[in-house]
Amino acid sequence: MIRAIVTDIEGTTSDIRFVHNVLFPYARERLAAFVTAQQYAEPVKSILDNLRDEIANPHASISELIDTLFRFMDEDRKSTALKALQGIIWQDGYVNGDFTGHLYPDVLPALEKWKAQGIDLYVYSSGSVAAQKLLFGYSDEGDITHLFSGYFDTHVGAKREVHSYATIAAQTGVAPSQILFLSDIHQELDAAEQAGFRTLQLIRGDEDGASHHHQVHHFDEINPEQIPS
Repeated sequence: MIRAIVTDIEGTTSDIRFVHNVLFPYARERLAAFVTAQQYAEPVKSILDNLRDEIANPHASISELIDTLFRFMDEDRKSTALKALQGIIWQDGYVNGDFTGHLYPDVLPALEKWKAQGIDLYVYSSGSVAAQKLLFGYSDEGDITHLFSGYFDTHVGAKREVHSYATIAAQTGVAPSQILFLSDIHQELDAAEQAGFRTLQLIRGDEDGASHHHQVHHFDEINPEQIPS
């Protein structure tokens, strides 16, 4: 019996092109000026100190940190510090109405149905928890954050590491075998499966021939009561 569903965002609930073509450029354009202006104010000061720890350079100048952040963006590095800064910048965009968080049309009806069935819903994404809440709080369908019981980001670990999912299970208090993880990336599903989770792969395009996980194309194809073990 599935008691909790944990969902990825990029490529799963939301078009990856929204992230890469809207969110990333928006943050990139504003990053240098924002970091420079806010470097001595919280929470940016602490985030930059964490970035210095991340690159093992406690005396890195602001220009060096900005260069590092741009390099991390170019590499699509899952840096917790970068994700935190991007989330703060994106908040202005959401609040100002520059964009809304993309949701595939099949997502909200499924989430509402599962919630009504008593299943707890969680999010696990490389994007910061703050960024996750913004996307769902200012989504195409309005504020749907009330549907979720919790959010997880890289503070619990990388998405391709088994211990990350063990941590999520421990924090939710649900047995891994009763948690369903939804993602478009089979390596993430592999890690979740090794932690004891049930898995389903959301494929919005071509089938993933390298994956052994059951694949569906839309959320309305998912029946938590009939998940293959």
